[in-house]
Amino acid sequence: MQAETLAPPVLSTGSVRRRRLGKLWGVRVAVVVVWLGSWELTASHWIDPFFYSKPTLIWERLVDWFTEGTAFGSVWIQIATTLQEAVLGFIIGAIGGVVLGILLGRARFAADVAAPFIKAANAVPRIVLASLFVIWFGLGLTSKVATAVVLVFFAVFFNAFQGAREVDRNLVNNARILGASRSQVLTSIVVPSATSWIFASLHAAFGFALIGAVVGEYAGADKGLGLLIANAQGTFDAAGIYAGMIITTVIALLAEWLLTLLENRLLRWRPPALQGAENA
Repeated sequence: MQAETLAPPVLSTGSVRRRRLGKLWGVRVAVVVVWLGSWELTASHWIDPFFYSKPTLIWERLVDWFTEGTAFGSVWIQIATTLQEAVLGFIIGAIGGVVLGILLGRARFAADVAAPFIKAANAVPRIVLASLFVIWFGLGLTSKVATAVVLVFFAVFFNAFQGAREVDRNLVNNARILGASRSQVLTSIVVPSATSWIFASLHAAFGFALIGAVVGEYAGADKGLGLLIANAQGTFDAAGIYAGMIITTVIALLAEWLLTLLENRLLRWRPPALQGAENA
């Protein structure tokens, strides 16, 4: 009798995906460990940690902020202030960018008239606007929200504009033949077709909102993460600068995760092939 050959086990798609994900995260963690370890070693023996800091000092600063507080009060107050400014700027800028982008995307003459003015406004350095907003609106919430709005608006506007321009003309013509009004075409065809473009910009837009809030606080504020970073720079506290950057980065990553969940829920109508291609 011939010995039966055993076929290798066939892994399910879920097992392959989990194995690939585990390997991916393993490599990511290894990269971070090597990076932090080499930084710590270098700062301990070859470079001056006063200027470049090192991971252990940054960790000590974070622990100190979250246990003892900062020079301007509880770190949670600073985080809440920056987050409030970023969220408000994100919402206002995103709504304005989507609405104006879609409307101008469907009105070619109006878009041609507005194009040079929009490009000129987008070319203005944001740090200059942040300084002006502090003069106009003071050191409070409004000036930071205005800076965040400007950064978010243009990031969302250009994607919404392009998404409205890329709508299948045959779908629009067929809808009009069937008697659809301009508003019905806009809400039933144009907006759903541009949704993927809009969400693509929203992922980056919240990061821009955080940048706007921090830059506004850096220009002048009485609380916020930008104030902590500016104070750390003024006192040559490199660890404090890195600590503020880390907190801001964590907030941005959490916002990205929430936006991804929202996008997957709102765009369930897409074919599975498209969803799989985007998540690959």
